[in-house]
Amino acid sequence: MDIFSANSYCFACGENNPQGLKLKFRQEGDKICTTFVPAETYQGYPGVLHGGITSTILDDIMSRCVNTLGLTGMTARLEVRFRQSIPIKKPLYVEAWVTKRKGPLVETEARVYLEDGQVAAEATARFMTISETLGR
Repeated sequence: MDIFSANSYCFACGENNPQGLKLKFRQEGDKICTTFVPAETYQGYPGVLHGGITSTILDDIMSRCVNTLGLTGMTARLEVRFRQSIPIKKPLYVEAWVTKRKGPLVETEARVYLEDGQVAAEATARFMTISETLGR
């Protein structure tokens, strides 16, 4: 299984989850990236992406960074900073990368960019590795 394979019912990246985000990831150098256009069904306030959905996207893309190390990890800590509201129906670019690995812990960072390049949200996370396999 490669790092872009997923549990088919994962809310964030599962192909077979009818309510899911169906995120598709790609590797660009040392970063994992995705693009996403949020639908109205994922809004919080009118016209604005729900913060929980933003957090889910950031968590999932950072977990893929752990997979690039040949590991599977569980989120131990996630911190999200929202810099501005994220509109629905507009493309987002999301990227993440590993910042540190020490023993069973992997630290990552990620950002969500609006279509004009502004940072709308950013996150840091710490993952506890649970296996040497890529099964999700």
